[in-house]
Amino acid sequence: MKNPKLLFIVVLGAVFSVGCNKPGKGETAYSRARAAFKTTLLLKGPSPQPPEPVTVPEGVDQIEYRSGPHRLKAWIAPAATPGKQPAVLFLHGGFAFGNDDWEMAQPFREAGFAVMVPILRGENGQPGSFSMFYDELDDVLAAATHLSAQPFVDPAKVYIAGHSVGGTLTLLAAQTSRQFRAAASFSASPNQRSALDSGWDKLAPFDVMNEEEVRMRSPLAFAESFTCPVRIYFGTGEPFFAADSAETARVARARALDVESLAVPGDHFTAVPAELALAIAFFRSQR
Repeated sequence: MKNPKLLFIVVLGAVFSVGCNKPGKGETAYSRARAAFKTTLLLKGPSPQPPEPVTVPEGVDQIEYRSGPHRLKAWIAPAATPGKQPAVLFLHGGFAFGNDDWEMAQPFREAGFAVMVPILRGENGQPGSFSMFYDELDDVLAAATHLSAQPFVDPAKVYIAGHSVGGTLTLLAAQTSRQFRAAASFSASPNQRSALDSGWDKLAPFDVMNEEEVRMRSPLAFAESFTCPVRIYFGTGEPFFAADSAETARVARARALDVESLAVPGDHFTAVPAELALAIAFFRSQR
C-alpha cells in the first residue's frame, strides 16, 4: 500500500474492527465544560501520523487562518454557482492531511457548496502540539469563523462534516459552537473510552486513565449539547461504531434534539460515497 495515510487509517480501522436544535446564542454544557477544563499533555509534539506530499489542485487556494497563537493552513474553493453560497467545513480523517481528503469533499462542491478543509495543529509540519480530539477543536472553530467571513459564503448557511477522526471533531464542534446550520459525521468515535480500550491508547498524548480527559473528548458524554441538526453515519461493515453512535443519538433525542444515527452499506471507506450523498440531501433539507 503506497499511501501512508491510507495505511495509517486502515491500521486504526483494524483496531476497531424530535425537536429542532436551531443555531442561536448561548453556551452549551460542553462549551461550559471546555471553559473550565485544560487538558494536560504528557507528550507534546506533532501528530503521530507521518505527513505525505500534497499538491494544491488547480482552482483551489491554500490560505492561512489564525487559531490562537497559531497560523494554520487550509484549502478552500467556492462552488461554480455565482453569488453567496452555502459552505461546508470538511474535517479530514486521520491525523494528517492529504490530497485524498480534498478529493473526498468534492461532492459537496459539485452540489453547490463552497468547501474548506483545514489542516490542524501538529499536522503536516504545522505549529502546535497534537492533543487527540481536544485542542484541535479550537482550530476547527477558528476555521469555521474564517470560512463564514469569505465574500462568497452565506454565513447563515455554514455546515460541518467530517470522516473518521474528522467525524469525531465534527460532533464535538456541533456541541460547542452555534455557527453551524447542520452537521454530518462519517465513522466518528463518540466514546473515547471504547476507542482507547481498543488500541487508541497507543496514540494518546494524555493520561488515558484520567476519566475527565477521556470524557472531554467524547461526544457521547455531552449528547445533550448539540446545537444544530446532526446525522451520525457509519458503515455496516464497521460495527465498532454502531452502539456508541446509536446511544449518542438516543440521548440527544431524549432532549428533543434532531440527531439520528444511520448505518450505511459498506465499510470505513466504501460507505463514504453513500454517506456523502445522504449528507448533501440532509444539508439541502436544512436550508
